[in-house]
Amino acid sequence: MTADDMADKAGHQAQKVKGKVKEKVGRAAGDRSTELEGKKDKTAGSLKKAGDNVKDAAKGR
Repeated sequence: MTADDMADKAGHQAQKVKGKVKEKVGRAAGDRSTELEGKKDKTAGSLKKAGDNVKDAAKGR
C-alpha cells in the first residue's frame, strides 16, 4: 500500500467522522441544515471507504 493510498483512506475516515460530529451537533442545536450536511458528509465518507475496500480486494489485499 502506498503512502497516497493510506492518506486517501485516512481522509475518507476523517470525512466520515466529521460528518458524524456535524450531524450530532446539528441535532443537539436543533439546526436541521447542519444535521443534514453532517449526514451527507458521513455518507460520502462511507461510500469512499467502500470504494477503497473494493480497490483493495481487486489488488488482493
